[in-house]
Amino acid sequence: MSKPVCAQRAPYAMELEAGDYWWCSCGKSTTQPFCDGAHKGSGFAPQKFTLGEKTKVWLCGCKASAKTPFCDGAHKKMEE
Repeated sequence: MSKPVCAQRAPYAMELEAGDYWWCSCGKSTTQPFCDGAHKGSGFAPQKFTLGEKTKVWLCGCKASAKTPFCDGAHKKMEE
């Protein structure tokens, strides 16, 4: 499997309602940070996550976090 595309070198800070969400792991989605199906045939798959209540989240934009779908600061260590 190839490396994902870095959609942006910062997290997506969002306040989301309770429910299920599908985070884009390939970086090719036009609806970042959520999946739009652009991964098909790439070996990547979206990552489902569920929120039990309205929550402020920071979703990974660089696709390098070890705690996906959430940001862990990996974008700060990426090379230009």
